[in-house]
Order: sequence, then C-alpha cells, then structure tokens
Amino acid sequence: MSELRLVPVDWQTARLFCRSWHRHHPKPPPGHIFRTGVANNDDVLVGVAIVGRPVAEAFQDGLTVEVNRTVTDGYKNANSMLYAAVARAAFALGYRRIVTYTEEGESGASLRAADYTLIAHRPPRKGWDAPSRPRTPGRDFVPRTLWEKRTVGALHPQEQSDE
Repeated sequence: MSELRLVPVDWQTARLFCRSWHRHHPKPPPGHIFRTGVANNDDVLVGVAIVGRPVAEAFQDGLTVEVNRTVTDGYKNANSMLYAAVARAAFALGYRRIVTYTEEGESGASLRAADYTLIAHRPPRKGWDAPSRPRTPGRDFVPRTLWEKRTVGALHPQEQSDE
C-alpha cells in the first residue's frame, strides 16, 4: 500500500471528485474558503476536503469554518489525514474553531483519529426550504452529530466576555 501525502487541488478538481465519490452529497457546496487533497505515491488523488463558511448562522462569527465535504475513494486513512490537515490549515489562517457534521450511521472514526471532539447530537431538520431561499429537498430528515476542533485556548463564541 502506498503512503499518502497532501496535495493542492483546484476548485474544479475538488468539485468533480466530490461528484464522483461522495456517498450522499454528490453536489459539491456552492462555495468554499479553501480545499486540499490527498494522493498516494502513484500521484493518484484519493481524497478531497472542502472547507467553507459555516452553514449554521450561530457559527458565523468570523473565527469558525466548517468542513463542508470530505470525500475519498475509500483509501485507508485518507479521511483522517484530510480532517487533520484542514484543521491545521484553518488554525494557520487565524481561525480558532473548525466544525463538521456526520450523519446517523457514520461512526466518526476519522474525526476521532484527527482529534475532533463530539459536541452534540442534532435532530433531523424538517427541511432547508424557505420562502426567502428555496431549496430542493436533499439530506433532510437525517439526524446529525456535530464535531469540533479548536485552537489551544480558543473560547466558544458564547463563552467570550464583553469586557
């Protein structure tokens, strides 16, 4: 088995990889802040992570980013490597917190291996559609688990004082 290494990926490559390999979100997110890939020693791209603005308004504090997609072709340890790499990159860019979600039935093993912490279990959403922002039904009605990783000493936005 070849070893893995991080590789830069352009936006179009990340989107195409997501369309080809993601199990339940073949449509990539509409935008991003940064992305990265992981390749084997044969220079074959085996995984991509896309990081963007948090979807939840409560996390849009300017210091938090969200892993909107990680997708691999099943290559062992690729997902864990991606989660660890995007956290390091986010912290190097000045972000203090990175969040992501798993769906019911996903173990979170890659997140635990990358030192993310399980924060909360979220009930299924009734849907993303609203009069102000029409949405096509997608992954609604699926319970999710919220995970995070923070820089050392980073405070949760609700824990910050107003002094």
